Amino acid sequence: MNWRLVVIPVTLIPIFIIAIQFDIKIEDVLAIGFFPFAAAVVAMMIKLGLQGVKFAYIARKYLGNFDSFWKLTGVRVGSEFIKFTTPMFVGAEFVVLYYLHKKGVKASKSAWIAIMDIVTEVFAAGLLSIMAGIIALMNEAYVVAAIILATSIIVTFLWLVMFFLSSVHMFQVPKILANLVIKLGKEKGTKYIDKTNTWMEEVCTMSKENLKTSESKKIFTVSFLFSLASWSFYGISFMIIAMGTGYVINAFDSIMAVMGANAIGNLPITVGGSGLAEFGIVAYLNNLNPFDFDIPKGVVAWDAVIGWRIATYYVPIIITWLLLVKLALSRISKTQ
Repeated sequence: MNWRLVVIPVTLIPIFIIAIQFDIKIEDVLAIGFFPFAAAVVAMMIKLGLQGVKFAYIARKYLGNFDSFWKLTGVRVGSEFIKFTTPMFVGAEFVVLYYLHKKGVKASKSAWIAIMDIVTEVFAAGLLSIMAGIIALMNEAYVVAAIILATSIIVTFLWLVMFFLSSVHMFQVPKILANLVIKLGKEKGTKYIDKTNTWMEEVCTMSKENLKTSESKKIFTVSFLFSLASWSFYGISFMIIAMGTGYVINAFDSIMAVMGANAIGNLPITVGGSGLAEFGIVAYLNNLNPFDFDIPKGVVAWDAVIGWRIATYYVPIIITWLLLVKLALSRISKTQ
């Protein structure tokens, strides 16, 4: 886990490049003001909190009152640290699976809960990002639109197809991959493949048993609405920061800009989307021109973008790290 602390300074490199290239000084960022900055941090923490509440809701719906609602919420928020420090924002599900396993939850049930959490998150983000891509397309920003739509549609489509197909099709490790693992690992490789296939079979069985029930449909709908709300707060955080610099943007445009930038930041190029998210917002708002980063007067300035990034990425990294260590990675007693 310590290596993730090392990569955090790496994510600052794009910030320094932007600051040097466009002559952004510390006082420019500080000029945003304490209250707009604090309000943006609060908006981001509400976003993360809603994600945590959603996970706790899903877990307790399927497992009953096996653990504290607020502890489950804290574990899910803490798991976001992994997403912040990996390319393409992946990895939080492993913390969730680890925690549920330590609590004595069966692997297939843990996986089902994690999948329900991920799919509703991806579905909500995908819809908002696709909307942003369509708006960019309507404004003839073809390059920006193509990147946003390609990323959003592919990721959303793959997750939804896999999720709904799991109730009608039994997935197993692809033969090519299985044969390679067995060839390299021999007896251990065979053991790992057998365990993985058994786990996948159990998950698909749970999907078949639960997905079509009215209770699961209700859980999916409520979780999806939680996800929409959480992503909306993420989008609003930029509006708050922008106001601190004198740039006025309404809530809808702010959400669209942030979700468009989020789709671009999901490209597995940099850790935590560092640099990509910043350029994504500017590309979306700067007359929707992806090749002109010399921001004209009256358009959102780089100090707002940098301030937003600090409020919604670097401050939450500290908070999620503390929750991760305190809750998810601490000694856990199994539920009887």
